Amino acid sequence: MNTTKVRTVKNYTINVISVNNHRNAISDNDAVMDERAVQAVKSAIAKAKFCHKPIAKYDIDTKKVYIEYANGGRKYIL
Repeated sequence: MNTTKVRTVKNYTINVISVNNHRNAISDNDAVMDERAVQAVKSAIAKAKFCHKPIAKYDIDTKKVYIEYANGGRKYIL
């Protein structure tokens, strides 16, 4: 398991798990909950697009957050 220790708070240790190994590091129930969360986000984004509402996104190239409007326009957030 490839994990990186982030920090310890009281008696709890927080670890970051790589994307490649996350299925091996979590239980089956947690994997199901992760998949449900992913599907819920996809559904919310699809609904917002259908209703022509703006959607907040992250541009990996510029490393900035922007709002994408129904007409395709973008407004970058400082």
